[in-house]
Amino acid sequence: MKIVARDIPPRAVWALEQAGVHPLLARLYAARGVQNPDELDDGLARLLPPDGLRGTREAAVLLADAIAADKKLCIVADYDCDGATACAVGVRGLRLLGARQVSYIVPDRVVDGYGLTAPIARRVKDSGADVLITVDNGIASVDGVATAKALGLQVLVTDHHLPGAELPDADVIVNPNQPGCAFESKSIAGVGVMFYVLLALRAELRRRGAFASAPAPRLDTLLPLVALGTVADVVKLDPNNRRLVAQGLKRVRAGALPAGLASLFVACGRVARVATTFDFGFALGPRINAAGRLADMTLGIECLLTDDATRADELARLLDAINRERREIEGDMREQAMRVAESLFEEGTEPPPALCVFDPDFHEGVVGIVASRIKDKLHRPAFVFAQSRAPGKEHELKGSGRSIPGFHLRDALDLVAKRHPGVLLRFGGHAMAAGCTIAEEQFGMFEQALADVAREWLDAATLTRRLDTDGPLSAEYRRAELVDTLHKEVWGQGFAAPTFSEEVEVISQRLVGEKHLALKLKHQGQPVDGIWFGHTAMLPAKVKLAFRLDADEWQGVRRVRFLIEGAEI
Repeated sequence: MKIVARDIPPRAVWALEQAGVHPLLARLYAARGVQNPDELDDGLARLLPPDGLRGTREAAVLLADAIAADKKLCIVADYDCDGATACAVGVRGLRLLGARQVSYIVPDRVVDGYGLTAPIARRVKDSGADVLITVDNGIASVDGVATAKALGLQVLVTDHHLPGAELPDADVIVNPNQPGCAFESKSIAGVGVMFYVLLALRAELRRRGAFASAPAPRLDTLLPLVALGTVADVVKLDPNNRRLVAQGLKRVRAGALPAGLASLFVACGRVARVATTFDFGFALGPRINAAGRLADMTLGIECLLTDDATRADELARLLDAINRERREIEGDMREQAMRVAESLFEEGTEPPPALCVFDPDFHEGVVGIVASRIKDKLHRPAFVFAQSRAPGKEHELKGSGRSIPGFHLRDALDLVAKRHPGVLLRFGGHAMAAGCTIAEEQFGMFEQALADVAREWLDAATLTRRLDTDGPLSAEYRRAELVDTLHKEVWGQGFAAPTFSEEVEVISQRLVGEKHLALKLKHQGQPVDGIWFGHTAMLPAKVKLAFRLDADEWQGVRRVRFLIEGAEI
Protein backbone atom coordinates (compact mmCIF):
# COMPACT_ATOMS: atom_id res chain seq x y z
CA MET A 1 0.00 0.00 0.00
CA LYS A 2 1.14 3.51 -0.81
CA ILE A 3 -0.12 6.28 1.49
CA VAL A 4 -0.36 9.60 -0.34
CA ALA A 5 -1.19 13.07 1.00
CA ARG A 6 -3.68 15.05 -1.06
CA ASP A 7 -2.61 18.32 -2.64
CA ILE A 8 -3.91 21.28 -0.62
CA PRO A 9 -4.17 24.48 -2.71
CA PRO A 10 -3.08 27.30 -0.37
CA ARG A 11 -5.14 30.01 -2.11
CA ALA A 12 -8.33 28.02 -1.65
CA VAL A 13 -7.49 27.42 2.02
CA TRP A 14 -6.87 31.12 2.53
CA ALA A 15 -10.15 32.11 0.80
CA LEU A 16 -12.14 29.68 2.96
CA GLU A 17 -10.45 30.78 6.18
CA GLN A 18 -11.13 34.43 5.33
CA ALA A 19 -14.81 33.52 5.01
CA GLY A 20 -14.79 32.18 8.57
CA VAL A 21 -14.37 28.47 7.86
CA HIS A 22 -12.52 26.57 10.59
CA PRO A 23 -8.84 26.19 9.57
CA LEU A 24 -8.95 22.37 9.58
CA LEU A 25 -12.19 22.27 7.61
CA ALA A 26 -10.77 24.85 5.19
CA ARG A 27 -7.83 22.55 4.56
CA LEU A 28 -10.07 19.49 4.11
CA TYR A 29 -12.47 21.27 1.77
CA ALA A 30 -9.68 22.74 -0.35
CA ALA A 31 -8.11 19.30 -0.74
CA ARG A 32 -11.47 18.08 -2.13
CA GLY A 33 -11.71 20.78 -4.78
CA VAL A 34 -13.72 23.45 -2.98
CA GLN A 35 -12.36 26.80 -4.12
CA ASN A 36 -14.68 29.39 -2.62
CA PRO A 37 -17.19 29.67 0.24
CA ASP A 38 -20.21 29.77 -2.10
CA GLU A 39 -19.65 26.09 -2.86
CA LEU A 40 -20.32 25.34 0.81
CA ASP A 41 -23.74 27.00 0.75
CA ASP A 42 -26.12 24.06 1.13
CA GLY A 43 -29.32 26.11 0.91
CA LEU A 44 -32.18 24.82 -1.22
CA ALA A 45 -31.92 27.92 -3.39
CA ARG A 46 -28.49 26.70 -4.54
CA LEU A 47 -29.83 23.43 -5.95
CA LEU A 48 -29.52 23.07 -9.72
CA PRO A 49 -32.85 24.07 -11.32
CA PRO A 50 -35.13 21.23 -12.50
CA ASP A 51 -35.42 22.72 -15.99
CA GLY A 52 -31.77 21.86 -16.58
CA LEU A 53 -32.52 18.12 -16.31
CA ARG A 54 -33.68 16.99 -19.72
CA GLY A 55 -37.19 15.59 -19.80
CA THR A 56 -38.47 17.11 -16.55
CA ARG A 57 -40.79 19.60 -18.29
CA GLU A 58 -42.31 16.89 -20.46
CA ALA A 59 -42.60 14.57 -17.47
CA ALA A 60 -44.35 17.30 -15.49
CA VAL A 61 -46.89 17.84 -18.27
CA LEU A 62 -47.52 14.09 -18.62
CA LEU A 63 -48.06 13.69 -14.86
CA ALA A 64 -50.12 16.87 -14.48
CA ASP A 65 -52.42 15.71 -17.28
CA ALA A 66 -52.68 12.27 -15.67
CA ILE A 67 -53.58 13.76 -12.29
CA ALA A 68 -56.18 16.02 -13.92
CA ALA A 69 -57.73 12.99 -15.64
CA ASP A 70 -57.58 10.95 -12.40
CA LYS A 71 -55.51 8.27 -14.12
CA LYS A 72 -53.98 5.37 -12.22
CA LEU A 73 -50.22 5.68 -11.79
CA CYS A 74 -47.96 2.70 -11.10
CA ILE A 75 -44.29 2.98 -10.13
CA VAL A 76 -41.93 0.15 -11.09
CA ALA A 77 -39.21 0.26 -8.44
CA ASP A 78 -35.86 -1.43 -7.95
CA TYR A 79 -34.79 -3.72 -5.14
CA ASP A 80 -31.94 -1.68 -3.67
CA CYS A 81 -32.05 1.27 -1.24
CA ASP A 82 -31.90 3.87 -4.02
CA GLY A 83 -34.82 2.19 -5.78
CA ALA A 84 -36.78 1.82 -2.55
CA THR A 85 -36.32 5.46 -1.50
CA ALA A 86 -37.06 6.62 -5.06
CA CYS A 87 -40.30 4.63 -4.97
CA ALA A 88 -41.26 6.04 -1.57
CA VAL A 89 -40.45 9.59 -2.71
CA GLY A 90 -42.51 9.03 -5.86
CA VAL A 91 -45.55 7.63 -4.05
CA ARG A 92 -45.45 10.25 -1.28
CA GLY A 93 -44.73 13.12 -3.63
CA LEU A 94 -47.38 12.27 -6.21
CA ARG A 95 -49.99 11.93 -3.48
CA LEU A 96 -48.93 15.29 -2.01
CA LEU A 97 -49.39 16.84 -5.45
CA GLY A 98 -52.92 15.53 -5.91
CA ALA A 99 -52.64 12.08 -7.46
CA ARG A 100 -55.35 9.91 -5.89
CA GLN A 101 -54.41 6.56 -7.42
CA VAL A 102 -50.72 5.69 -7.00
CA SER A 103 -49.44 2.13 -6.60
CA TYR A 104 -46.08 0.41 -7.05
CA ILE A 105 -44.55 -2.89 -8.09
CA VAL A 106 -41.11 -4.18 -7.08
CA PRO A 107 -39.42 -6.76 -9.32
CA ASP A 108 -38.37 -9.96 -7.59
CA ARG A 109 -34.56 -10.24 -7.68
CA VAL A 110 -34.72 -13.98 -8.42
CA VAL A 111 -37.75 -14.33 -10.68
CA ASP A 112 -37.81 -11.01 -12.53
CA GLY A 113 -34.22 -9.84 -12.49
CA TYR A 114 -33.36 -6.17 -12.88
CA GLY A 115 -35.42 -3.48 -14.58
CA LEU A 116 -38.71 -3.21 -16.41
CA THR A 117 -39.26 -6.49 -18.26
CA ALA A 118 -42.15 -7.46 -20.54
CA PRO A 119 -43.82 -9.62 -17.83
CA ILE A 120 -43.65 -6.73 -15.36
CA ALA A 121 -45.20 -4.41 -17.94
CA ARG A 122 -48.08 -6.87 -18.27
CA ARG A 123 -48.47 -6.98 -14.47
CA VAL A 124 -48.70 -3.20 -14.42
CA LYS A 125 -51.37 -3.29 -17.11
CA ASP A 126 -53.29 -6.02 -15.29
CA SER A 127 -53.28 -3.88 -12.13
CA GLY A 128 -55.44 -1.37 -13.97
CA ALA A 129 -52.79 1.33 -14.30
CA ASP A 130 -52.78 3.90 -17.07
CA VAL A 131 -49.29 5.34 -16.54
CA LEU A 132 -46.12 3.37 -15.78
CA ILE A 133 -43.27 5.23 -14.06
CA THR A 134 -39.87 3.62 -13.56
CA VAL A 135 -37.54 4.75 -10.76
CA ASP A 136 -33.83 3.88 -10.65
CA ASN A 137 -34.26 1.66 -13.73
CA GLY A 138 -35.70 1.64 -17.23
CA ILE A 139 -32.98 3.24 -19.36
CA ALA A 140 -31.95 -0.22 -20.63
CA SER A 141 -35.46 -1.71 -20.68
CA VAL A 142 -36.07 -1.52 -24.42
CA ASP A 143 -38.29 -4.63 -24.58
CA GLY A 144 -40.14 -3.84 -21.36
CA VAL A 145 -41.02 -0.33 -22.49
CA ALA A 146 -42.07 -1.60 -25.93
CA THR A 147 -44.42 -4.11 -24.30
CA ALA A 148 -45.87 -1.45 -22.01
CA LYS A 149 -46.50 0.88 -24.95
CA ALA A 150 -48.09 -1.93 -26.97
CA LEU A 151 -50.45 -2.53 -24.05
CA GLY A 152 -51.57 1.09 -24.18
CA LEU A 153 -49.66 2.38 -21.16
CA GLN A 154 -48.00 5.76 -21.03
CA VAL A 155 -44.40 5.30 -19.91
CA LEU A 156 -42.19 7.71 -17.99
CA VAL A 157 -38.65 6.46 -17.41
CA THR A 158 -36.72 8.07 -14.54
CA ASP A 159 -33.23 6.65 -14.14
CA HIS A 160 -29.60 7.60 -13.65
CA HIS A 161 -27.77 4.59 -15.05
CA LEU A 162 -25.71 4.82 -18.24
CA PRO A 163 -27.79 4.16 -21.37
CA GLY A 164 -26.96 1.49 -23.90
CA ALA A 165 -26.73 1.87 -27.67
CA GLU A 166 -30.55 1.98 -27.96
CA LEU A 167 -32.87 4.10 -25.83
CA PRO A 168 -36.31 2.74 -24.88
CA ASP A 169 -39.24 4.26 -26.78
CA ALA A 170 -40.83 5.80 -23.68
CA ASP A 171 -43.16 8.81 -23.75
CA VAL A 172 -40.60 10.68 -21.64
CA ILE A 173 -37.12 9.86 -20.35
CA VAL A 174 -35.55 11.74 -17.46
CA ASN A 175 -31.93 10.71 -17.00
CA PRO A 176 -28.92 13.04 -16.65
CA ASN A 177 -26.80 10.55 -18.60
CA GLN A 178 -29.02 10.36 -21.67
CA PRO A 179 -27.67 11.97 -24.86
CA GLY A 180 -28.27 15.71 -25.05
CA CYS A 181 -28.76 16.29 -21.32
CA ALA A 182 -26.63 19.16 -20.00
CA PHE A 183 -27.50 18.68 -16.33
CA GLU A 184 -24.29 19.23 -14.35
CA SER A 185 -24.92 16.59 -11.69
CA LYS A 186 -24.37 13.47 -13.76
CA SER A 187 -23.96 11.52 -10.51
CA ILE A 188 -27.41 12.24 -9.10
CA ALA A 189 -29.00 9.09 -7.65
CA GLY A 190 -32.26 7.58 -8.88
CA VAL A 191 -34.08 9.03 -5.87
CA GLY A 192 -32.70 12.46 -6.74
CA VAL A 193 -34.01 12.17 -10.30
CA MET A 194 -37.50 11.35 -9.01
CA PHE A 195 -37.32 14.28 -6.58
CA TYR A 196 -36.46 16.59 -9.47
CA VAL A 197 -39.42 15.29 -11.47
CA LEU A 198 -41.67 16.17 -8.54
CA LEU A 199 -40.19 19.68 -8.32
CA ALA A 200 -40.97 20.15 -12.02
CA LEU A 201 -44.48 18.73 -11.55
CA ARG A 202 -45.20 21.14 -8.72
CA ALA A 203 -44.05 24.04 -10.91
CA GLU A 204 -46.31 22.84 -13.73
CA LEU A 205 -49.30 22.52 -11.40
CA ARG A 206 -48.59 26.00 -10.07
CA ARG A 207 -48.63 27.32 -13.66
CA ARG A 208 -52.04 25.68 -14.08
CA GLY A 209 -53.37 27.46 -10.98
CA ALA A 210 -53.63 24.34 -8.84
CA PHE A 211 -52.50 26.20 -5.71
CA ALA A 212 -54.46 29.40 -6.16
CA SER A 213 -56.48 28.87 -2.98
CA ALA A 214 -53.92 27.03 -0.83
CA PRO A 215 -50.14 26.90 -0.40
CA ALA A 216 -48.24 24.51 -2.62
CA PRO A 217 -47.26 21.23 -0.90
CA ARG A 218 -43.87 21.16 0.85
CA LEU A 219 -41.69 18.71 -1.06
CA ASP A 220 -38.76 19.32 1.29
CA THR A 221 -40.41 16.78 3.62
CA LEU A 222 -39.09 14.17 1.18
CA LEU A 223 -35.44 15.20 1.57
CA PRO A 224 -34.59 12.73 4.39
CA LEU A 225 -35.48 9.92 1.97
CA VAL A 226 -33.53 11.60 -0.85
CA ALA A 227 -30.49 11.87 1.43
CA LEU A 228 -30.69 8.22 2.50
CA GLY A 229 -30.95 6.90 -1.07
CA THR A 230 -28.18 9.18 -2.33
CA VAL A 231 -25.68 8.09 0.33
CA ALA A 232 -26.68 4.41 0.22
CA ASP A 233 -26.20 4.23 -3.56
CA VAL A 234 -22.60 5.44 -3.16
CA VAL A 235 -22.92 8.01 -5.94
CA LYS A 236 -20.38 10.80 -6.16
CA LEU A 237 -21.20 13.58 -3.70
CA ASP A 238 -20.81 16.47 -6.12
CA PRO A 239 -21.97 19.91 -4.88
CA ASN A 240 -25.63 19.29 -5.81
CA ASN A 241 -25.74 15.86 -4.19
CA ARG A 242 -24.04 17.24 -1.09
CA ARG A 243 -26.76 19.88 -0.81
CA LEU A 244 -29.49 17.26 -1.11
CA VAL A 245 -27.84 15.16 1.60
CA ALA A 246 -27.14 18.15 3.86
CA GLN A 247 -30.77 19.27 3.64
CA GLY A 248 -32.00 15.78 4.42
CA LEU A 249 -29.67 15.46 7.40
CA LYS A 250 -30.83 18.80 8.82
CA ARG A 251 -34.41 17.61 8.83
CA VAL A 252 -33.53 14.24 10.34
CA ARG A 253 -31.58 15.92 13.15
CA ALA A 254 -34.52 18.25 13.77
CA GLY A 255 -36.89 15.30 14.12
CA ALA A 256 -38.68 16.01 10.82
CA LEU A 257 -38.42 12.53 9.33
CA PRO A 258 -40.87 9.81 8.27
CA ALA A 259 -41.95 7.30 10.92
CA GLY A 260 -40.13 4.47 9.18
CA LEU A 261 -36.78 6.29 9.21
CA ALA A 262 -37.25 7.14 12.90
CA SER A 263 -37.92 3.47 13.67
CA LEU A 264 -34.89 2.35 11.65
CA PHE A 265 -32.65 4.64 13.70
CA VAL A 266 -33.93 2.98 16.86
CA ALA A 267 -33.68 -0.54 15.43
CA CYS A 268 -30.01 -0.11 14.56
CA GLY A 269 -29.07 1.70 17.75
CA ARG A 270 -28.36 5.08 16.17
CA VAL A 271 -29.60 8.50 17.31
CA ALA A 272 -31.46 10.59 14.72
CA ARG A 273 -30.71 13.95 16.35
CA VAL A 274 -26.98 13.45 15.70
CA ALA A 275 -27.39 11.58 12.41
CA THR A 276 -24.44 11.40 10.00
CA THR A 277 -23.84 10.17 6.48
CA PHE A 278 -22.20 7.12 8.11
CA ASP A 279 -25.58 6.23 9.66
CA PHE A 280 -27.20 6.34 6.22
CA GLY A 281 -24.43 4.39 4.51
CA PHE A 282 -23.61 1.75 7.13
CA ALA A 283 -26.73 1.35 9.30
CA LEU A 284 -30.02 2.36 7.64
CA GLY A 285 -29.05 1.67 4.03
CA PRO A 286 -27.94 -1.94 4.63
CA ARG A 287 -31.18 -2.72 6.47
CA ILE A 288 -33.27 -1.48 3.55
CA ASN A 289 -31.01 -3.30 1.09
CA ALA A 290 -31.29 -6.54 3.06
CA ALA A 291 -35.00 -6.77 2.19
CA GLY A 292 -34.20 -6.74 -1.52
CA ARG A 293 -31.33 -9.18 -1.13
CA LEU A 294 -33.00 -11.91 0.93
CA ALA A 295 -36.74 -11.23 1.07
CA ASP A 296 -39.04 -8.72 -0.64
CA MET A 297 -38.20 -5.02 -1.04
CA THR A 298 -41.89 -4.32 -0.47
CA LEU A 299 -41.00 -4.55 3.24
CA GLY A 300 -38.45 -1.77 2.88
CA ILE A 301 -40.73 0.45 0.83
CA GLU A 302 -43.65 -0.04 3.21
CA CYS A 303 -41.39 0.95 6.09
CA LEU A 304 -40.54 4.18 4.25
CA LEU A 305 -44.18 4.85 3.33
CA THR A 306 -46.03 4.23 6.58
CA ASP A 307 -47.01 7.09 8.86
CA ASP A 308 -48.10 4.69 11.60
CA ALA A 309 -45.40 4.57 14.30
CA THR A 310 -46.41 1.11 15.54
CA ARG A 311 -46.34 -0.35 12.03
CA ALA A 312 -43.02 1.42 11.38
CA ASP A 313 -41.48 -0.15 14.49
CA GLU A 314 -42.68 -3.59 13.45
CA LEU A 315 -41.23 -3.25 9.93
CA ALA A 316 -37.95 -1.76 11.17
CA ARG A 317 -37.44 -4.68 13.57
CA LEU A 318 -38.18 -7.12 10.74
CA LEU A 319 -35.67 -5.38 8.46
CA ASP A 320 -33.08 -5.51 11.25
CA ALA A 321 -33.63 -9.26 11.62
CA ILE A 322 -33.30 -9.80 7.87
CA ASN A 323 -30.08 -7.80 7.91
CA ARG A 324 -28.66 -10.02 10.66
CA GLU A 325 -29.46 -13.04 8.49
CA ARG A 326 -27.79 -11.30 5.54
CA ARG A 327 -24.63 -10.77 7.59
CA GLU A 328 -24.49 -14.46 8.51
CA ILE A 329 -24.91 -15.57 4.89
CA GLU A 330 -22.40 -12.99 3.72
CA GLY A 331 -19.83 -14.03 6.32
CA ASP A 332 -19.85 -17.69 5.27
CA MET A 333 -19.93 -16.83 1.57
CA ARG A 334 -17.17 -14.23 1.91
CA GLU A 335 -14.81 -16.79 3.44
CA GLN A 336 -15.54 -19.31 0.69
CA ALA A 337 -15.25 -16.70 -2.07
CA MET A 338 -11.95 -15.42 -0.66
CA ARG A 339 -10.57 -18.96 -0.63
CA VAL A 340 -11.58 -19.39 -4.29
CA ALA A 341 -10.11 -16.00 -5.24
CA GLU A 342 -6.81 -16.70 -3.47
CA SER A 343 -6.59 -20.11 -5.16
CA LEU A 344 -6.30 -18.30 -8.50
CA PHE A 345 -2.70 -17.24 -7.80
CA GLU A 346 0.34 -18.58 -5.94
CA GLU A 347 1.07 -17.30 -2.45
CA GLY A 348 3.63 -14.53 -2.61
CA THR A 349 2.71 -13.57 -6.18
CA GLU A 350 0.47 -10.81 -7.47
CA PRO A 351 -3.23 -11.60 -8.08
CA PRO A 352 -4.52 -11.66 -11.67
CA PRO A 353 -5.58 -8.25 -13.04
CA ALA A 354 -9.26 -9.19 -12.61
CA LEU A 355 -10.95 -11.86 -10.51
CA CYS A 356 -14.07 -13.94 -11.21
CA VAL A 357 -15.45 -16.27 -8.55
CA PHE A 358 -18.34 -18.74 -8.69
CA ASP A 359 -19.65 -21.50 -6.45
CA PRO A 360 -22.98 -23.35 -6.84
CA ASP A 361 -23.82 -22.63 -3.19
CA PHE A 362 -23.46 -18.85 -3.45
CA HIS A 363 -26.56 -16.73 -2.76
CA GLU A 364 -27.29 -14.25 -5.52
CA GLY A 365 -28.62 -11.70 -3.05
CA VAL A 366 -25.18 -10.98 -1.58
CA VAL A 367 -22.84 -11.42 -4.57
CA GLY A 368 -22.30 -7.64 -4.81
CA ILE A 369 -21.28 -7.31 -1.17
CA VAL A 370 -18.86 -10.23 -1.45
CA ALA A 371 -17.38 -8.84 -4.69
CA SER A 372 -16.77 -5.59 -2.82
CA ARG A 373 -14.95 -7.43 -0.02
CA ILE A 374 -12.67 -9.24 -2.50
CA LYS A 375 -11.98 -5.98 -4.31
CA ASP A 376 -11.11 -4.27 -1.04
CA LYS A 377 -8.73 -7.01 0.11
CA LEU A 378 -6.94 -7.81 -3.16
CA HIS A 379 -7.31 -4.44 -4.95
CA ARG A 380 -8.51 -5.97 -8.19
CA PRO A 381 -11.76 -5.64 -10.17
CA ALA A 382 -13.84 -8.57 -8.93
CA PHE A 383 -16.97 -10.38 -10.09
CA VAL A 384 -18.84 -12.89 -7.94
CA PHE A 385 -21.42 -15.17 -9.59
CA ALA A 386 -24.30 -17.22 -8.21
CA GLN A 387 -26.61 -19.70 -9.90
CA SER A 388 -29.92 -18.19 -10.94
CA ARG A 389 -32.83 -19.56 -8.95
CA ALA A 390 -35.44 -18.24 -11.37
CA PRO A 391 -37.68 -20.99 -12.81
CA GLY A 392 -36.27 -22.17 -16.13
CA LYS A 393 -33.10 -20.07 -15.74
CA GLU A 394 -31.05 -22.49 -13.61
CA HIS A 395 -28.44 -22.69 -16.38
CA GLU A 396 -27.69 -18.98 -15.99
CA LEU A 397 -25.26 -17.26 -13.62
CA LYS A 398 -25.96 -13.83 -12.17
CA GLY A 399 -22.87 -11.82 -11.40
CA SER A 400 -22.15 -8.59 -9.58
CA GLY A 401 -18.86 -6.75 -9.93
CA ARG A 402 -16.96 -4.04 -8.08
CA SER A 403 -14.00 -2.14 -9.46
CA ILE A 404 -10.96 -0.10 -8.50
CA PRO A 405 -10.14 3.47 -9.61
CA GLY A 406 -8.98 3.51 -13.21
CA PHE A 407 -11.08 0.58 -14.44
CA HIS A 408 -14.56 1.47 -15.75
CA LEU A 409 -16.50 -1.72 -15.12
CA ARG A 410 -19.47 -1.11 -17.37
CA ASP A 411 -17.23 -0.05 -20.26
CA ALA A 412 -15.20 -3.22 -19.70
CA LEU A 413 -18.37 -5.33 -19.96
CA ASP A 414 -19.33 -3.46 -23.12
CA LEU A 415 -15.96 -4.32 -24.67
CA VAL A 416 -16.32 -7.98 -23.63
CA ALA A 417 -19.77 -8.04 -25.27
CA LYS A 418 -18.37 -6.60 -28.52
CA ARG A 419 -15.41 -8.97 -28.64
CA HIS A 420 -17.38 -12.06 -27.65
CA PRO A 421 -20.97 -11.75 -28.91
CA GLY A 422 -23.38 -13.94 -26.99
CA VAL A 423 -21.27 -14.39 -23.87
CA LEU A 424 -23.12 -11.68 -21.97
CA LEU A 425 -26.87 -12.24 -21.93
CA ARG A 426 -27.47 -8.97 -20.05
CA PHE A 427 -25.31 -6.33 -18.41
CA GLY A 428 -25.39 -2.80 -17.05
CA GLY A 429 -24.13 -0.52 -14.32
CA HIS A 430 -21.58 2.18 -13.56
CA ALA A 431 -17.83 2.69 -13.50
CA MET A 432 -17.32 1.16 -10.07
CA ALA A 433 -20.21 -1.32 -9.88
CA ALA A 434 -21.91 -3.41 -12.55
CA GLY A 435 -23.91 -6.56 -13.02
CA CYS A 436 -24.29 -9.17 -15.73
CA THR A 437 -25.90 -12.50 -16.58
CA ILE A 438 -24.10 -15.29 -18.43
CA ALA A 439 -24.77 -18.91 -19.31
CA GLU A 440 -22.98 -21.22 -16.88
CA GLU A 441 -20.90 -22.83 -19.65
CA GLN A 442 -19.61 -19.36 -20.60
CA PHE A 443 -18.05 -18.67 -17.18
CA GLY A 444 -14.54 -19.59 -18.32
CA MET A 445 -14.84 -17.49 -21.46
CA PHE A 446 -16.09 -14.48 -19.48
CA GLU A 447 -13.32 -14.86 -16.91
CA GLN A 448 -10.66 -14.90 -19.65
CA ALA A 449 -12.24 -12.01 -21.61
CA LEU A 450 -12.47 -9.76 -18.54
CA ALA A 451 -8.88 -10.58 -17.59
CA ASP A 452 -7.75 -9.66 -21.13
CA VAL A 453 -9.41 -6.23 -20.86
CA ALA A 454 -7.93 -5.71 -17.40
CA ARG A 455 -4.43 -6.54 -18.64
CA GLU A 456 -4.82 -3.97 -21.42
CA TRP A 457 -6.27 -1.19 -19.26
CA LEU A 458 -4.47 -1.56 -15.93
CA ASP A 459 -0.81 -0.76 -15.31
CA ALA A 460 1.38 -1.37 -12.26
CA ALA A 461 0.58 2.03 -10.76
CA THR A 462 -3.18 1.45 -10.97
CA LEU A 463 -2.82 -2.04 -9.50
CA THR A 464 -0.91 -0.67 -6.51
CA ARG A 465 -3.28 0.09 -3.67
CA ARG A 466 -3.20 3.83 -3.00
CA LEU A 467 -4.71 5.47 0.04
CA ASP A 468 -5.27 9.20 -0.34
CA THR A 469 -5.08 11.07 2.95
CA ASP A 470 -5.09 14.59 4.35
CA GLY A 471 -1.54 14.38 5.65
CA PRO A 472 -0.45 15.00 9.26
CA LEU A 473 -2.88 16.02 11.99
CA SER A 474 -1.82 18.87 14.25
CA ALA A 475 -1.99 17.87 17.90
CA GLU A 476 -4.24 20.87 18.64
CA TYR A 477 -6.99 19.25 16.54
CA ARG A 478 -6.94 15.98 18.48
CA ARG A 479 -10.02 16.98 20.48
CA ALA A 480 -13.35 15.22 20.98
CA GLU A 481 -15.43 18.30 20.11
CA LEU A 482 -13.58 18.61 16.79
CA VAL A 483 -14.35 14.96 16.06
CA ASP A 484 -18.04 15.82 16.51
CA THR A 485 -17.66 18.76 14.12
CA LEU A 486 -16.11 16.55 11.46
CA HIS A 487 -18.80 13.88 11.86
CA LYS A 488 -21.56 16.42 11.21
CA GLU A 489 -20.21 17.31 7.76
CA VAL A 490 -21.38 15.61 4.57
CA TRP A 491 -18.79 13.04 3.51
CA GLY A 492 -19.06 10.17 1.08
CA GLN A 493 -18.15 8.93 -2.38
CA GLY A 494 -16.10 11.56 -4.22
CA PHE A 495 -15.92 13.72 -1.09
CA ALA A 496 -14.03 11.39 1.19
CA ALA A 497 -14.25 11.49 4.97
CA PRO A 498 -11.07 12.94 6.52
CA THR A 499 -8.21 10.47 6.80
CA PHE A 500 -4.88 11.65 8.18
CA SER A 501 -1.42 10.08 7.91
CA GLU A 502 1.95 10.34 9.57
CA GLU A 503 4.63 8.32 11.31
CA VAL A 504 3.83 7.31 14.88
CA GLU A 505 5.44 5.20 17.58
CA VAL A 506 3.76 1.95 18.58
CA ILE A 507 4.00 1.69 22.37
CA SER A 508 2.00 -1.54 22.68
CA GLN A 509 -0.33 -3.70 20.61
CA ARG A 510 -2.60 -6.67 21.28
CA LEU A 511 -5.38 -8.62 19.59
CA VAL A 512 -8.95 -8.11 20.78
CA GLY A 513 -11.81 -10.35 19.75
CA GLU A 514 -9.24 -12.46 17.86
CA LYS A 515 -9.48 -10.28 14.76
CA HIS A 516 -8.84 -6.63 15.72
CA LEU A 517 -5.58 -4.92 16.63
CA ALA A 518 -5.74 -2.60 19.66
CA LEU A 519 -2.90 -0.09 19.81
CA LYS A 520 -1.27 2.33 22.23
CA LEU A 521 0.43 4.97 20.09
CA LYS A 522 2.57 8.04 20.58
CA HIS A 523 1.40 10.79 18.23
CA GLN A 524 3.60 13.89 18.17
CA GLY A 525 4.93 12.97 21.60
CA GLN A 526 1.52 12.38 23.19
CA PRO A 527 -0.28 9.06 23.90
CA VAL A 528 -3.40 8.09 21.98
CA ASP A 529 -5.35 4.85 21.59
CA GLY A 530 -5.89 3.24 18.22
CA ILE A 531 -7.89 0.32 16.82
CA TRP A 532 -7.46 -1.46 13.50
CA PHE A 533 -10.61 -3.46 12.82
CA GLY A 534 -10.20 -6.69 10.89
CA HIS A 535 -6.39 -6.61 11.08
CA THR A 536 -4.25 -9.07 13.04
CA ALA A 537 -0.64 -8.58 11.83
CA MET A 538 1.61 -6.82 14.32
CA LEU A 539 3.21 -3.48 13.46
CA PRO A 540 6.83 -2.31 13.76
CA ALA A 541 7.86 0.10 16.53
CA LYS A 542 7.67 3.05 14.13
CA VAL A 543 5.24 3.07 11.25
CA LYS A 544 3.42 5.42 8.90
CA LEU A 545 -0.31 5.02 9.53
CA ALA A 546 -3.42 6.32 7.82
CA PHE A 547 -6.19 6.95 10.34
CA ARG A 548 -9.59 8.52 10.89
CA LEU A 549 -10.64 10.29 14.06
CA ASP A 550 -13.19 8.89 16.46
CA ALA A 551 -14.19 9.60 20.05
CA ASP A 552 -15.09 6.96 22.62
CA GLU A 553 -16.32 7.40 26.17
CA TRP A 554 -14.91 5.72 29.28
CA GLN A 555 -16.22 6.48 32.79
CA GLY A 556 -17.87 9.67 31.57
CA VAL A 557 -14.76 11.00 29.83
CA ARG A 558 -14.66 11.31 26.03
CA ARG A 559 -11.30 10.66 24.42
CA VAL A 560 -10.04 10.77 20.87
CA ARG A 561 -8.86 7.52 19.32
CA PHE A 562 -7.47 6.68 15.91
CA LEU A 563 -9.34 4.30 13.60
CA ILE A 564 -6.54 2.81 11.50
CA GLU A 565 -7.21 2.55 7.76
CA GLY A 566 -3.82 1.34 6.54
CA ALA A 567 -0.07 1.20 7.08
CA GLU A 568 2.86 1.80 4.79
CA ILE A 569 5.40 -0.88 5.69
